[in-house]
Amino acid sequence: MSNSTLIVCYSNTGTSRRVADLLASQFQWPRGEVRETRSRAGTAGMLRCVADSLLRRHPAISYEGPDPRSFGTVVLIAPIWLAELAGPMRSFVRDHASSLKRVAVISVMGGKGATNAFAEIDRILGRPPILSTSFTARSVDDGSYSPDLEVFGNAVRDNAKKGGTVRPATLSPSAV
Repeated sequence: MSNSTLIVCYSNTGTSRRVADLLASQFQWPRGEVRETRSRAGTAGMLRCVADSLLRRHPAISYEGPDPRSFGTVVLIAPIWLAELAGPMRSFVRDHASSLKRVAVISVMGGKGATNAFAEIDRILGRPPILSTSFTARSVDDGSYSPDLEVFGNAVRDNAKKGGTVRPATLSPSAV
């Protein structure tokens, strides 16, 4: 299974989960999900999102899904909070860094911050993602991201066969 691909997502509102579900259905890749041990509901939950982003905290999480060590490539899908990687995905990457062989990243954002998330994952892993892209929440809501998601999935699949790093600029024109 070392040449296979796993999708791991974190989604507070469901937007990133929709991206993960579509990618999983397009390529028949299994999916796991990062969950938080504390709810982010209400004003207190929103304030924790802000604090986690500003302070780059690692909130307590659980992971439900296949063991990432069994896969050659893991596609991480997470939202951007205040132009930073969502705290729960930060925790997942830190906790599983030694078992993640090749990583591709999709960020879902309101408008900016994807490059910050890609750089943070690079710092945590000690190497850049093999491929990265971003989509706005609006493009996910209206479905216009779907063709670009398929292009991304094809590039991940093809990379698993030959290895190496795809330059983000070649497939990430929306990364800001």
